[in-house]
Amino acid sequence: MAWLQADDEFDADSMSRPVIGIAAELRNHDSGIHQHRMGQLLFAASGCVRITLARRLCMLPPTRIAWIPPHTPHRAEMKDIVGYRSVWFDPRLIGSLPEDVAVLDTNPLLSAVLERIALADFAIDWQSGANANLLAVCLDELRVAGREPVFLRLPVDRRLRNFTGDALPPPLNELAASAGASQKTVSRIFIQQTGMSYQHWRQQWRFLKSVELLATGNSLSFTAAELGFASDSAFIAFFKKLSGTTPRAYIPTRPLKPVR
Repeated sequence: MAWLQADDEFDADSMSRPVIGIAAELRNHDSGIHQHRMGQLLFAASGCVRITLARRLCMLPPTRIAWIPPHTPHRAEMKDIVGYRSVWFDPRLIGSLPEDVAVLDTNPLLSAVLERIALADFAIDWQSGANANLLAVCLDELRVAGREPVFLRLPVDRRLRNFTGDALPPPLNELAASAGASQKTVSRIFIQQTGMSYQHWRQQWRFLKSVELLATGNSLSFTAAELGFASDSAFIAFFKKLSGTTPRAYIPTRPLKPVR
């Protein structure tokens, strides 16, 4: 295991090990677009990781796990991360793990096992004995872990290429006017290129942005106002409809203390 600073360079692919773990405390770190020969897990006790893929956006909530398969170009932007961990697996070990990027739910067993692996010495033998059993438990738990709805496809049409949703997306009529297209055309573009109507896409964007705002320490009231909700209760109802739980239950309010 290596403890990294935000400006440290680290290449897991160069180490020729079947399992590699690192740990860090990062603030405002941007990895840039890159990819790995190995499969990668990202997770953190608190803060938010914004993962950008090919015309897709993903938010990694605290205490969830991002699975990034081998050879997947991605960019990870991290804000106020506490207890950041990354674990890489040799492609021959990953078996039936998802073939696409996924954000996975976790449980106490999986969290404890991943923490052990992330903090383990690089030289540990993961092919035999108790360590092989630990790795098997980890992979089994990952295969059955539930998935979180924290992905958003971005349109690729040239009229909307600069529309990444960094600011609150406007109503459909305003977006159509700025794109120089009819509302009907913009609606068709979103259905074809994102699989959602614009209204559904806009709601999903608000959910992802709320995860980022809450996970980086903003209050529920600030988040609700920032995203255009008339009241805290309206925001809570919206969040619960999309996630199945309340914002306070979804985003831990007390970060886990990093082990060093």
